[in-house]
Amino acid sequence: MELLHPQSLLDLAYPVDTPRPHWFATGPSRSNALVAVSTGLLHAMSREEAEAVLAHEVAHVANGDMVTLTLIQGVVNTFVIFLARVVGWLVDSMLRRGSQHQHGPGIAYMITVVVCDVIFGVLASLIVMFFSRQRELRADAGAAKLLGSPRPMMAALRRLGGLEAGELPKTVATAGIHGRPAWMALFASHPPITQRIEALARSGAV
Repeated sequence: MELLHPQSLLDLAYPVDTPRPHWFATGPSRSNALVAVSTGLLHAMSREEAEAVLAHEVAHVANGDMVTLTLIQGVVNTFVIFLARVVGWLVDSMLRRGSQHQHGPGIAYMITVVVCDVIFGVLASLIVMFFSRQRELRADAGAAKLLGSPRPMMAALRRLGGLEAGELPKTVATAGIHGRPAWMALFASHPPITQRIEALARSGAV
């Protein structure tokens, strides 16, 4: 994984002039990607913490996470559509077995497809979110590698999670930080802050 020297990170980030904390990476490829960060985030964080956040986004770009997750979403959506219609056809065929009116799908087919679309869609979301959480942990590790130590990324995560004094709010949507029940973590795109910090601590033996 080729990453940039940490001293160039703040210079490469695209600044967004807003007091609200925002940061993200976007783009279809490594050579055609953008990392943006708000001035509000830069003002609320130390230079080391801001570089860690940017290093995390650069790791997303280097790992091709945007494209990977888009492909995963597309594949699972295809399976949802296909399986829902297969189940709908089977149910409709069973209910209309022996009937002389079997021209085209019946009401059972349509109802079953709608129900299966919802159920399979929820299951598909669990799969996509699982992969998303794994990519986040990998990006954390990439940021630690880029910066030469996991400590800056750990400090940034503590700041984002409200575990240390700071001006950032305790709920930041773009970081996957939410005050939600434990079971809702299965639907979260990001692992809990504490889990991410523990993973970095184990990787760096700090």
